[in-house]
Amino acid sequence: MVSTPDMPQVVVFPPLVPLATVVTSAVMQLYFPLLLFAHLSLLVRWPIGVALLLAGIGLMASGRHALTSNGTNVPPSLPTLVLVDSGVYRWTRNPLYLGGCLAMFGIAFLCALDWLPILFPLSLAVLHFGIIKREEHYLARKFGDAYLSYASRVPRYFPVVRRSRPA
Repeated sequence: MVSTPDMPQVVVFPPLVPLATVVTSAVMQLYFPLLLFAHLSLLVRWPIGVALLLAGIGLMASGRHALTSNGTNVPPSLPTLVLVDSGVYRWTRNPLYLGGCLAMFGIAFLCALDWLPILFPLSLAVLHFGIIKREEHYLARKFGDAYLSYASRVPRYFPVVRRSRPA
């Protein structure tokens, strides 16, 4: 029997995906400007951009804090030591990636990077198939029913607002 290393075998170090998307968008904007965001007033672009960027950074920081305060590793090159289902992980299984996506869109608004929304689906595909699905498979293999139960309760990406039933 072939033993697999205690890590999810992601295709790329996760922070490189949004970084590459932003850098590629900036280069594309420089050489092939679309000037869609640039036509928006700074009074529109900046508040939206700042709000998205801060929300993304906050979500990423909250996710990182939940992992480290529960005593597990953050980088996927290291083993996951415990299954974290507290903090922001009660609402989304991927706050780091969701936060990174929000931050990317914040940067797109702030810097008028029209190419970012165009390149985003490719970035999302790499995140979903090359990183997140591999991490999920790894966590299911490592934590079994505990992870499967968690995954059935908590959405992969977007938190679901549930209305409470009247008493």
